[in-house]
Amino acid sequence: MVSTNTLDHLLEIEANAAALVNDAQSEADRRIRENDEKNRVLFDEKIKSEIQKNQSLLNSEIEKIKNDYNKTLDDYRRELSFVKADEEGFRRLLNNFLS
Repeated sequence: MVSTNTLDHLLEIEANAAALVNDAQSEADRRIRENDEKNRVLFDEKIKSEIQKNQSLLNSEIEKIKNDYNKTLDDYRRELSFVKADEEGFRRLLNNFLS
């Protein structure tokens, strides 16, 4: 028969082991939380940096497109300024069309 002292000693060892496992789990949870927070901060910084970079590229492209559009429109207006309107021909065309 196993003595009471032996059983008490084994129960004490089991309790110590359970406490060690709980402490290890708590430490692991704490480290995971810390790493999650650090990674979240790094992720947010990286995203903000990429957003700023892409916003800058977007603004530059928008400005380029506006300039190209204005140049094309100015060229078109300049070409139109050299074209003489044939009002008499337009009137004849309308009369033929409407008759």
